[in-house]
Amino acid sequence: MINIKPKVYEALQNDATLISLLGGIISNNGATYNRIYQLMAPNADEFPRLVFWEMDNIGANFADDTEQDSEIYIQFDIYTKNQSTSDIAKEVDNLMKNIGFFRTASTDQYNDDNDTQIYEKHMRYSITIANESEE
Repeated sequence: MINIKPKVYEALQNDATLISLLGGIISNNGATYNRIYQLMAPNADEFPRLVFWEMDNIGANFADDTEQDSEIYIQFDIYTKNQSTSDIAKEVDNLMKNIGFFRTASTDQYNDDNDTQIYEKHMRYSITIANESEE
């Protein structure tokens, strides 16, 4: 099993264009952060924001009953208010392709509860990576 999340998070954090599209570096009570989160965003009223999480991490390509590879699926959820998700989605797509992932799904949603006009984009990616030998 391979933990790919640190590599994905690092790639996201090092993408200045993506951080800019998400509102840049934010300062709040002496702390600085951007709007890229793993698994859960601490503030559901913060827009735009990007949340990613590992959907699945399974063994693949077995030989002699031994897992040779890990097949990993990552999902991204983009949330914007009163604006399109397209520019952020394009940047995420380019970034994920550059680190070896393939897009497997992409869908738009719109939420107009209480006149909030929240645009959502959900994108899924996969990669198969050879496991390191344990010799």
